[in-house]
Amino acid sequence: MYDAGEAVTAGTHQRNIMASPAMRGLLYATVALVLTVIHVVFLGFVAFGIVTPDLLMILVVWIALEEGQFTATIAGFAIGLLYDAAGADVLGSNALAKTAAGFAAGYFYRPGMGRTTIGSYRFLLIVFAAGLVHNLLYFTLYVQPMQVSFWQFVITFGFATTFYTTVVAVFPMLYVNRKKEW
Repeated sequence: MYDAGEAVTAGTHQRNIMASPAMRGLLYATVALVLTVIHVVFLGFVAFGIVTPDLLMILVVWIALEEGQFTATIAGFAIGLLYDAAGADVLGSNALAKTAAGFAAGYFYRPGMGRTTIGSYRFLLIVFAAGLVHNLLYFTLYVQPMQVSFWQFVITFGFATTFYTTVVAVFPMLYVNRKKEW
C-alpha cells in the first residue's frame, strides 16, 4: 500500500543527497560522460549538414545557473577537455570555448533561482548567448578564415549551430518546467 509519508521522506532524502557539492559534482561528471558518448556516437544522425547541437554546452549553462560562475568556468574547462579527448578535435579548443561559455553564462546566476531560470524562456536566451560566445570562439580557432567568407562563417558556424543548440535546449527547459508543477 502507498504511504504518502514514505514518499515525502524519500524525496527529502534525495534532496539531502543532492545538497552535497560532491554528489552534485559526481552527477554532473556522470551526465557529462553520457552526453560525450551521445555526442561522439549518435549526434551525426541529427546533423543538418555539418551543423549539430552541442549538448555539452547546454550542460555547462545548466551548471552555471545552478552553481555559479566560478563552478561553471571550471566545469566548462573540464567538460571541454573531456570532449576534446574523446573526439578528434585539437586538444584544448573545446576546453577554451566551453570555459568562456561557462564564464559568460555565470553572469546570469542568481542564488536559489537556478531551477526557476532553467524552467523558463530565459534559459533559452542564456543558452543562445553562451552558445554564441562558445561557437564564435571555437569556430574561429577551428576554421581557417581563408576557406569561407566571413559572413558565411558567422551564419553557418556561429548562428546556425547556436540556434540548433537553443532549439534542443527546449527539452530540458520543458522537463524542469513540468517538474515545478508537480
